[in-house]
Amino acid sequence: MDDRNLMENLLMLEKGACDLYMHGAIESATDSVHNVFSTALNSALGMQDSIYSRMSDKGWYPMQQVQQNAIDGVKQKFSQQSC
Repeated sequence: MDDRNLMENLLMLEKGACDLYMHGAIESATDSVHNVFSTALNSALGMQDSIYSRMSDKGWYPMQQVQQNAIDGVKQKFSQQSC
């Protein structure tokens, strides 16, 4: 397993942890449990961002440039659906 595969696996695991922590926070029965899940979520999101940034720096997670007219089209589509 090379470094890129290892980082991809770490990123997927961290995303999974974020999903679990988010659902834990949403479903919490008490404020104290909610706070624990929220703190864990914020920490996991920070780790996910760090992993993503390192992968992006190495060119392993390229970002696609989107034209402004495509963004405007999506905005218009969803603004029409909410009416």
